[in-house]
Amino acid sequence: SRDSTAVPRRSLSVCLLVRYDSGPARHRARVGELKFQRSRGQSRVATTMSLVLPPAKRARVEEDEEVAGGEISTHVNRSSQLAAPTMLFSGHQAAVYTCKFDPTGQYMASGSHDKSIFLWKVYGEDDCNFNVLAGHKNVVLDLCWNRDGSKVISASADKSVGVWDVNVGRRTRTLSKHSGVVNSVGLGEGSLIVSGSDDCTAKVWDVRSRRVEQEFEAKYQITAACFSHDNELIFTAGIDNEIKAWDRRNESVVFVLEGHKDTITGMAVSPNGASLLTNSMDKSLIQWDVRPFVNESRFSKQFFGGQHNMEKNLLKCSWSADGEMVSAGSSDHVVHIWDVPTGEELYHLPGHAGSVNEVAFHPKEPVIASCGSDKQIYLGELNA
Repeated sequence: SRDSTAVPRRSLSVCLLVRYDSGPARHRARVGELKFQRSRGQSRVATTMSLVLPPAKRARVEEDEEVAGGEISTHVNRSSQLAAPTMLFSGHQAAVYTCKFDPTGQYMASGSHDKSIFLWKVYGEDDCNFNVLAGHKNVVLDLCWNRDGSKVISASADKSVGVWDVNVGRRTRTLSKHSGVVNSVGLGEGSLIVSGSDDCTAKVWDVRSRRVEQEFEAKYQITAACFSHDNELIFTAGIDNEIKAWDRRNESVVFVLEGHKDTITGMAVSPNGASLLTNSMDKSLIQWDVRPFVNESRFSKQFFGGQHNMEKNLLKCSWSADGEMVSAGSSDHVVHIWDVPTGEELYHLPGHAGSVNEVAFHPKEPVIASCGSDKQIYLGELNA
């Protein structure tokens, strides 16, 4: 069950707390440091976090000092209920390609090249990893939670989609109609999900019956697929550099988004359903207007700074719960977070020792999770 702390003996997971010793103006950590910088003309704070060991010297105290009995005490302003401002979740034996919070924000799931899915408790200092879901025969490339948080759905290079019961810790469905690597999985209304595959199809499944409800066939491999906010459209993208919007009623393409110059690796619909975010190997992260009856260009804006390299990983992208921030995986080992209204980069967070493959926003608090090819997952809080 979720409350169980038993983990199979073959896996070893570590939850490392990174605690801060100074005031909010300049954070000095035992492992890592967090610097706040404000440039002239900027209305928002740009933040840089490094998890490299800092020089062994006493932290400078600039704010919230209190002197009592000859001792100086400092207070760190916290913006979340995490056990520490930054936490490291370690246990996967290979690159971690995907991580997602459940709808409550209490739990997180991660999928890896080691073929396993780890389930984590977000809050608390001990026993963060409470289960390991094993059964895929190849890499776990993507995953999502169902709406009540009772199931995890996974996409794998073993050509299958797995449906896992979180409470009992086992796979309850194997959806195996794809004939190629399954790159992407997304949640729809009710018990519907969509999967995108190298077999050039996107399939809509009913996970209760294991039946394929609809199939959309493209000319080239599909690397990302998701439902529109109202579930009337299916968005697909792949190695042809285009995003296609399929009408589920007549299973035809209603519009095509063109602008990327290389394979699209990730895709996410905004919380209000008005915009679509796409990440591409051409190093562009683009916001599109996907509202109905748009007669002019659907291109909204581009966010700059994310990187792709020769690894050709399927780097994903995501929205914050309020739709005010976006993020995307990046091969430069950095977590990039942008402000949606202005397009400027708000956070530039190094610390990973490999490509950052996905960044997930917490559904309730100003917290992010990032997973990378360095086998690590970091959780960290942002400014409130």
